[in-house]
Amino acid sequence: MKRRDFLAAGARATVAMAGTALWLPGAARAQDPRFVRPGVANGYANLLILVELKGGNDGLNTVVPFADPLYYRYRQTIGVPRAQAIQLDERTALHPALAPLMSIWRAHELAIVQGVSYPQPNLSHFRSIEIWDTASRSDQYLREGWLTRAFASAPVPGNFAADALVLGSAEMGPLSNGARAIALVNPAQFARVSRLVRPVSLKERNPALAHILDVENDIVHAADKLRPHPGNYALKTAFPAGAFGASIQTAMHALASADTPQGEPVPGCGVAAIRLTLNGFDTHQNQPQRHADLLRQFAAGMVAMRSALVELGRWDRALIVTYAEFGRRVRENQSRGTDHGTASAHFVAGGRVAGGLYGQPPELARLDGNGNLPVGVDFRQIYATVLGPWWGLDAQAVLQQRFEALPLLRA
Repeated sequence: MKRRDFLAAGARATVAMAGTALWLPGAARAQDPRFVRPGVANGYANLLILVELKGGNDGLNTVVPFADPLYYRYRQTIGVPRAQAIQLDERTALHPALAPLMSIWRAHELAIVQGVSYPQPNLSHFRSIEIWDTASRSDQYLREGWLTRAFASAPVPGNFAADALVLGSAEMGPLSNGARAIALVNPAQFARVSRLVRPVSLKERNPALAHILDVENDIVHAADKLRPHPGNYALKTAFPAGAFGASIQTAMHALASADTPQGEPVPGCGVAAIRLTLNGFDTHQNQPQRHADLLRQFAAGMVAMRSALVELGRWDRALIVTYAEFGRRVRENQSRGTDHGTASAHFVAGGRVAGGLYGQPPELARLDGNGNLPVGVDFRQIYATVLGPWWGLDAQAVLQQRFEALPLLRA
């Protein structure tokens, strides 16, 4: 079997060593000049950072419709008190744990898109995140992630270390089945380990494993471009503690350490995309404190990312976008929590973001038969904004349907 045929057949193969999981279907692709398309480099110099709020974030307690009395009627014990909420306009406020985001909001670099979901939403964690990851219809099953299709349509240039860097998750998500991605399950371990050692004895016993290890070796060389090297710029930004903070710190140091094969520093050009995961948003029970802690981690992480990207001179060419499989039910449950719902609010931040409120505010008087909010913005409109205005790609070809981009970016 030829190497390229093996890579295609083993697109989902994984190698886990030293606490770090790595995937790279088509490992040599970005180094092959046939895949370097003129002009694409400028598009991918605009960095995308995806932040997955895993478990389904409660949009109503994140972006609070405090002026609607129905909000407090539906959420008598878990609703965010009006006196504590951070008011954005005459009817909308942020959860108090998101106070650190106000510096980005006041700089008009934070957009909040409300009412984000999709038609005929699915309330299964597994199926709904699959829909978000592949940008499919609810009745459609696609194999490749939406970023995988984007990078296939316009490959990332060969002087990038990889298509993308995945931190804090063993799942490839929007990069599944084809993207040349470096996945680091344990970011702290990655920062300590300089190289991975191939188990030669296993290779000798198993010819198929030899192919996988060759793929792994290609990834290690790509990942090595993202490791701190002597003489690289040392970030002064202080990063928050915890797993999410460690992921952000690793990602930002990777950007600071990225360089071309000639050794010339190119901050921000190590990868075209970064995917971060913050776990724990499936808040069926005792939501108030748990949710506040998660939002506090998220806000601290966003502020640290902004600081580091400004420090690197990359804030104007970085776009941070949140996503999750769904929102939460409007009415609180009997366990002081919320069950799986539909539409939610999402954040978009960056130096070229036209800050403000977008989308459809929660219409609590128009719930469906299951007590869920109507869809105001299809999530694929956010993807179309990334693909089109941000990267200059053919969004309709990647998404397999036309979606209007949102006016979230300044020229």
